[in-house]
Amino acid sequence: MLTTLDWIIILFYFGVIAGISWWAVKKKDKTSADDYFLAGRHLGWFVVGASIFASNIGSEHLVGLAGSGATDGVALAHYELHAWCLLVLGWIMGPFFMRSKVFTMPEFLERRFTPHARTVLSLISLFAYILTKIAVGIFAGGVVFRALLPDVNIMGMDSFWIGSILLIILTGIYTIIGGLRAVVYTETLQTFVKIIGAILVTYYGLKALGGWDKLREICGSEMFNLWKPVVPDGVESTWAPVKEATRQAWYFNDKYPWPAMLLCAPIIGLWYWCTDQYIVQRILGAKNDKEARRGTIFAGFLKLTPVFLFIIPGMICFALAKSGLNPDIHKELFDANGQLIRERAQAAFPLLVTHVLPVGVRGIVVAGLLAALMSALAGVFNASSSLFTMDFYSKLRPKATQAQLVRIGRVATVVMVIIGLLWIPVIQGAKGLYDYLQGIQAYLAPPIFVVFFFGVFMKRLNGPGCLATLLTGFVMGVVRLIIDTPVKLGGTPYTEGSFLWIINNIFFQYYSLLITIVCIIVFLVVSYATKPPDYAKISGLTFSTLTPQDRLETRASWNAKDVILSILLIAAIIAIYTYFTG
Repeated sequence: MLTTLDWIIILFYFGVIAGISWWAVKKKDKTSADDYFLAGRHLGWFVVGASIFASNIGSEHLVGLAGSGATDGVALAHYELHAWCLLVLGWIMGPFFMRSKVFTMPEFLERRFTPHARTVLSLISLFAYILTKIAVGIFAGGVVFRALLPDVNIMGMDSFWIGSILLIILTGIYTIIGGLRAVVYTETLQTFVKIIGAILVTYYGLKALGGWDKLREICGSEMFNLWKPVVPDGVESTWAPVKEATRQAWYFNDKYPWPAMLLCAPIIGLWYWCTDQYIVQRILGAKNDKEARRGTIFAGFLKLTPVFLFIIPGMICFALAKSGLNPDIHKELFDANGQLIRERAQAAFPLLVTHVLPVGVRGIVVAGLLAALMSALAGVFNASSSLFTMDFYSKLRPKATQAQLVRIGRVATVVMVIIGLLWIPVIQGAKGLYDYLQGIQAYLAPPIFVVFFFGVFMKRLNGPGCLATLLTGFVMGVVRLIIDTPVKLGGTPYTEGSFLWIINNIFFQYYSLLITIVCIIVFLVVSYATKPPDYAKISGLTFSTLTPQDRLETRASWNAKDVILSILLIAAIIAIYTYFTG
């Protein structure tokens, strides 16, 4: 349980966050949309990199990644080793985005293709943010507070409700008032609070367990193998695209066939790190290409840490429970028959905080937990308000003043907060919904990945092709979600062998690959069946239309230091893969 000292540390942390937010408010131009949504485009590489990392390390790590460590070992470290995607952002995609001087990713699509493409991508992005980042963030906040304060009950609300509501309201306040400047500077602090907190959890967890060798002994070699061909019992081949077991929860209860992870995960990674407003908005706020690129390299190194700061603590929690070294954790994670209760593994990280850390240290780590939850929500609130304001409101009101745009951005954030609050009973009451939400990104990402990357590399691809691709991919993803939802919410499974049963039982990563292949075909066929774009209008937005001046400016933005650091990052990724293989 939290002591008085722990609470003092937590309150001090909130005081510091409030002070930084207030400083950001006083420093910024209150009526400038450029300042509110992109921090005036004056961010340096350190703040850019720390902000990218802080935005990424949120609920899916505290709850999902640590929980997966407790159930499946290092299997999901693949997603964390996508740090190389940040190099793709910094070296390849970033210069195009910076050169275009856009506020949002949909705005870039408008310049590259058509206004209709911008509208469709904005709608898809807002849909995805509400159903994934906001919803999962609230759910994770409830899980963390329930583990830390299990006995709290105020006005009939348990700690799940209280924690979720406080988290989303407090985060919404400083995001609404300060805009991106407040978000990125608080995230810079939160980055180090989270890292320090996770290091402390890992240290004290290993100390309680008996060291690294003891962890390997209890967990076994299989939990330390990234490429283990693990599938549910009864499935003979890791290549099987359709299997009965996929009706189980995907994120925690199901295993990930290595071919699906090898082929699908990079698509999701490139979409998330290189085209998602949630992440790319940070480099759009950088001073120039040089600062943006170095920020992504810095973020890439930071991105390697979750393997050790979240997955390993989850495995430590499992080992402490399995070995019986901590009876309290064993009682939480295992049933009377000695079987791991996978749903409870979601609380692996906060369980370690509660049962392993000493007084005082616990307060620091709880502050880190809150930092992760708050920074993720703050990032999505600001990204969502940017999308709504710049891609919808500014189109409806083209003569709106800068002050009006900022005001609408704040209103949009308030609406996101309200939607998030309304999601709480849905998440808490719908069994399996959290696991279900993890598949949404796999269904919505492929068409966005295709139009951005193919659009930058192939100048012949045009607006009609882009629009057809976005709509086709989105429809395929939504159809899968509609078919899956009744089963995920506990409804009657479809008749085995029927069309709906087949769609429902295609492993979600394989279905994501199917969407990607269809989108590529649609993009190429429709584009080449219609007239080519006006190449003069897309000058500088594709590799083939770069001007000599564009190339000179890009070359001047990097030097040997950037190359060496990028190579070292790739070497570190390979080293981690090598260690966790075999």
